Amino acid sequence: MLFKIFNYPNTIIASYLLRNLIVFLFAISFVIGLLVFGNQFVLTVQESVDHGIPIMELLPLIGYNMLRDIPIILALSLFLSIIISISQLYKNSEAVVMNSIGLGERNFISFIQPIVILLFIVIFCLTIFAVPWAKQQKSLAEDQTVNASEFSFITEGRFESFKDGEIVFYAADSLITNTGGEQNMEEIFIYSSGNGKPIIVLASEAKKYMDDQSKSVYLRLKDGTRYEGLPGSKNINILNFDLYDLEIISGEVQKSINNFSEIEEMSSIDLLSQNSLLANAEMQWRFSQPISILLLSVFGVFLGKSSPRTGKGINLLIGIVVFMLYNNGLLVAKNSIETGQLSPIIGMWSIHLFLFLVLVVFYHFREGNFSYFFDKISFLNNRKKNHV
Repeated sequence: MLFKIFNYPNTIIASYLLRNLIVFLFAISFVIGLLVFGNQFVLTVQESVDHGIPIMELLPLIGYNMLRDIPIILALSLFLSIIISISQLYKNSEAVVMNSIGLGERNFISFIQPIVILLFIVIFCLTIFAVPWAKQQKSLAEDQTVNASEFSFITEGRFESFKDGEIVFYAADSLITNTGGEQNMEEIFIYSSGNGKPIIVLASEAKKYMDDQSKSVYLRLKDGTRYEGLPGSKNINILNFDLYDLEIISGEVQKSINNFSEIEEMSSIDLLSQNSLLANAEMQWRFSQPISILLLSVFGVFLGKSSPRTGKGINLLIGIVVFMLYNNGLLVAKNSIETGQLSPIIGMWSIHLFLFLVLVVFYHFREGNFSYFFDKISFLNNRKKNHV
């Protein structure tokens, strides 16, 4: 009944192509997923060891990251599986026989439409509903544990850098007092650069805290000495202090990151009510991933066409390059919208439109529809015309 609604040709050839496509789709998705999620698991275990966090508390973060990455993994897997399936038909000369009885690329697009439509619906539901929920739950889980970013607690016995390496900090001993961002440390060493001069600060105690108004993160040093200049030089300044506050993380930077996180975690319904550049960019990004499924599936059919003499894997390599350029183009457009360099009206729709135009031109070029127009251009046609 569903095949009749979509006018799907339920033939032996269509079933054969669809069956091969599903097999390749599962195989490629498994391999890519294993690489991505395996890498995330290794990084999570390393984070657990470095920060002393039980691995069981970090396992939910892996699950949320998996749900976040599934749409792009499915899109890439479907694109590559279509190229391989169609290319295999040409390699085995099966597509040549199909072409001889009138089955071409348009028929192949019709044959694969059930799996394409199914994945379109799945990715649409994931990007619009599931992925924002996963990001929100991940943020809540990170708030309950120790975040591994530079806004987290400082690890004792390790040199850590802040403000892009401008400040290097070391604490011999550390004690977490609560989960609100406060931390007590002892035997402090700090190196920073100010006004072109190196600054070294030694203190017996330090307390890390966050200012409620500015949201900046400070170190409150106690009973220490501040050296400005290199030791042994004539222009060195030495200052003994009882209390000294040093900003290690700017509140503006943290607010900017929080704004991006809040937009990404916001539900699609709430996002539609927003009128900011960040909201526009995020909403376009969510719609772009299911749209890319439709465009890439057609492109995959075109790239799958090859001859037995073509080198193995060349179409697959071209497909990977196309996917990278397409995906990076969407990311660049998203960043341009967020920074105000690109109008949301143009936005990511221009990237989809460009790929669609490439598909149209590529199809008509393969069909030889441009040769008539080329013949009408005088400087491209140097053949002498004979008049009787």
